[in-house]
Amino acid sequence: MRQMIVHCEHETIEMALIEDGRLAEFAVERNSEQSVVGSIYKGKVVNVLPGMQAAFVDIGLKKNAFLYVDDVLHPHLEKQPKQKPSISQLLTVGQELIVQVMKEPRGGKGARVTTHFSLPGRCMVYMPTADYVAVSKKIERDAERSRLKGIGEQLRTGEEGIIIRTVSEDEPIDFIRSDLEFLREEWSRITDKARKLQAPALLHRDLGLLQRLLRDSFDPYEDELVIDSLPKAEETISYLKDSVPGIEPKVIHYSESVPLFQAYGIDDQLKTGFARKIALPEGVTIVIDQTEAMTIIDVNTAKYIGGDNLGETILQTNLLAAREIARILRLWDIGGIIIVDFIDMEREEHRHQVAAAMEEAIRKDRSKTFVVGWTKLDLLEMTRKKARESMPLPFAKPCGACGGRGFVLPS
Repeated sequence: MRQMIVHCEHETIEMALIEDGRLAEFAVERNSEQSVVGSIYKGKVVNVLPGMQAAFVDIGLKKNAFLYVDDVLHPHLEKQPKQKPSISQLLTVGQELIVQVMKEPRGGKGARVTTHFSLPGRCMVYMPTADYVAVSKKIERDAERSRLKGIGEQLRTGEEGIIIRTVSEDEPIDFIRSDLEFLREEWSRITDKARKLQAPALLHRDLGLLQRLLRDSFDPYEDELVIDSLPKAEETISYLKDSVPGIEPKVIHYSESVPLFQAYGIDDQLKTGFARKIALPEGVTIVIDQTEAMTIIDVNTAKYIGGDNLGETILQTNLLAAREIARILRLWDIGGIIIVDFIDMEREEHRHQVAAAMEEAIRKDRSKTFVVGWTKLDLLEMTRKKARESMPLPFAKPCGACGGRGFVLPS
């Protein structure tokens, strides 16, 4: 069973996703820090750099956005030129164009933007110029994949592209058509605004945290949502009934005197779940270290004694760790290169089992996560894509003495 626990206070929303009694995801959004990922702007090219195959675009934020050449070419790979052109052949300084934010500004860097537009709906992602139909890989039945792809081809017109999401499985064509019509209207509103406004200008902002989660990860048939704001609870029920007619969503308004996160044990899980060293009940410990370039995760047996066979003990330890690491990646929202130093295994068969366990565990992850494989040093290499700035320590600030490096400076 999955529960979405939502705490609302002043201008802040905190969301905890509970799976089988354990914290799986945590997110915070403040109105003053609202994400710009997914937002669409009319921008102006301020610099073209052929050597970097990139351009900088003024979209009205503090830092100019970064646009790479691949994000200017046609979104359908088969329609791109065989030889990649120079960015200077595609863009000129002063040119105005519509772009969508792919990645948040972070540190001293501006946002990463693209001209490969996508508007997520409940049952599909609409891409106005992609010219193809795809079906979520989580829909495994060949007959259903073929049916949905056929529906997508039947409904789309011109150069429209559609990615049909998992929620569309076994749904009738009218359910998918209504979502497509809504997204078409949304895109029409965006292009109308672009014709009327001068750059830089905001044309479209993606939904806030609560609405995004309801759209992208809440199953109104199975999941339960508990929220401590009556207006937000009523708004949520209305949104879900409009999105999925005929259902009675499991939305509970929490009004007890004990704080919501305390009542559901989330405060305690946040304290232990974001520690550098995480100990599992079985005695296995996992140590996480993040650097600018990558995240390194180390697995130790600690107090886990397993059975009489050392090889089997190591295997079981690593299997436990693999499932927990997949949860940590989601909870911390770790992105980029990830290296996992499992306990050394002598048998190739055991390494395959651990990699397979990791691949199975990351299937729950909404972010694109890929198990690359074992390196020559028997380290498991992974990558995970993220767009939004993560909050590895939700309630902590970097140390003023060491700058967050984690050591004590001499007095």
